Amino acid sequence: MKFLTAQLSAFLQIKQARKNVRALLKLVGVLLALVVAFSIIFHVLKQAEGEEYSWLTGFYWTLTVMSTLGFGDITFQSDAGRAFSMVVLLSGVTFLLVLLPFTFIQFFYAPWIEAQRQLRAPRELPEETRDHVILTRYDAVAVSLIERLELYHRDYVVIEPELSRALELHDLGLNVVTGDRDDRETYRRLRAHRAALVVASDDDFVNTNIAFTIRELTKETPLVSLARDPDSVDVLQLAGASHVLELAQMLGRSLARRTLGGETRANIVGRFDGLVIAEAPVLGTPLVGKRIADSGLRQATGLSIVGIWQRGHFTPASPDVLIEPSSVLVLAGTEPQLAAFDDLCVIYNTPDDPVLILGGGRVGRCAAAALAERGVPYRIVEKNPAMIKDPDLYVLGSAADFSVLERAGIRKAPTTIVTTNDDAVNIYLTIYCRKLRPNMQIVSRSNLERNISTLHRAGADLVMSYASMGADAIFNVLEQSEIFMVAEGLDVFRSRVPRRVVGSSLAESGIRERTGCLVLAIERDDQMQVSPPPTTTLEGDDELILIGTTEAERRFMTEYRDRGEAGRARPAGAGA
Repeated sequence: MKFLTAQLSAFLQIKQARKNVRALLKLVGVLLALVVAFSIIFHVLKQAEGEEYSWLTGFYWTLTVMSTLGFGDITFQSDAGRAFSMVVLLSGVTFLLVLLPFTFIQFFYAPWIEAQRQLRAPRELPEETRDHVILTRYDAVAVSLIERLELYHRDYVVIEPELSRALELHDLGLNVVTGDRDDRETYRRLRAHRAALVVASDDDFVNTNIAFTIRELTKETPLVSLARDPDSVDVLQLAGASHVLELAQMLGRSLARRTLGGETRANIVGRFDGLVIAEAPVLGTPLVGKRIADSGLRQATGLSIVGIWQRGHFTPASPDVLIEPSSVLVLAGTEPQLAAFDDLCVIYNTPDDPVLILGGGRVGRCAAAALAERGVPYRIVEKNPAMIKDPDLYVLGSAADFSVLERAGIRKAPTTIVTTNDDAVNIYLTIYCRKLRPNMQIVSRSNLERNISTLHRAGADLVMSYASMGADAIFNVLEQSEIFMVAEGLDVFRSRVPRRVVGSSLAESGIRERTGCLVLAIERDDQMQVSPPPTTTLEGDDELILIGTTEAERRFMTEYRDRGEAGRARPAGAGA
């Protein structure tokens, strides 16, 4: 009852609701006046017929006739009485069966239901809210980012202008508010001045408006804006964005880093102070067919093999894991150690044929630019003549046409990069290219995370997700780390040593056995020990740099941080 009273009180605070209730009360007053008047006339007519009834009986007769129940226990004998009965009956039909229900629904019930709906999608956050993340749009990047925010127990809120859509998101369990994205009042109600981060992920024009609007309210809150056009970066920064992310460029470069070709056998995909993380294909090297324990790589270079990518599946390193021709090693160490690896492997079967890029859009062009910087030859297949920049580097036609692919060099290309903006097309092209070249490396783009596994099943060796990359980049800004993404489904993060393993050796800690995460380095007294031996003793002030799959990271967080044993883990890394 207390809850109902509070809801009613809040409902009556709305000006239009008060006006509607007054109109409803007026109608009820008219109805009561009619009942009293009809009851008086009933007595007068009955006295004329020589019958006496109590006042309660008069009200009883009036209500039964007006409600069309008409029990028939009291009737008029005169024509005047019967005519009066007809008037009462018609009045009752009009008021009780038509006007009153319609007015009640229109002026009270419908506004009440609408008010309840609005309460489910509020327009304001509590006054004490702080250190939250404001997302201006619910899209693929937001979906991935919300998963990471929830994993690290960070508060967030999504802005949705349309109430119906906001209610849909609310029913999905999301924290959502209704409001206009370009209204300063919206951000005031969302306590933007105390937010940890604002993320603008709409088009460049809307993002510019959002940045400018927020900066009118607060100068301190960090604001990340996504940029679709490189020419918009300067404008977004002038409008007030503290970080501008060109995800198309980031994705293109990440796809290019994972290709076979050029002189460098290992491609750096992430750095953390002195720690370097790289991926290296092994096709054509003596490592093929050996177990990790027999590879001798650590003895020869000092690098640690932390895992192997095999057709999209990441396997943590263990002595008995077999290195196959399609394997891609994930290596950790220092730059001199990586250089030693290149010197060791670069002489083996370096492919000189052009890398094939399917799609000449923003991502495809950025991948091509990254390959050109490495001196790797490439060809771009593009069906839109307006996108052709250099006839020597582009092949005009559909990538689904074998003759076009043949002209582009599909028979000898070491790698095909699939970069179109349509996941369905990417899946189609991946299946087609895998059928044409069973042993070729295929690196594909995915827009939605749910299509990553499908692309792997279709034959892609590596898949980079636009949504995951955007989410990781934004989260790293939130945690004040530099931006990089190791690989889809593979995370590098850091955490203080859990209290219950302080004093034990790395081997005794059981971190790898319990969670699947591998310790890449230990930071102690501002010094980083890369690839620490299993006998290393863990101290209370140490920070661990770990690598693991997304699921392994989640297990680490559950095993340690939820028990209060580890500090907040945060992504580790810097853009390669």
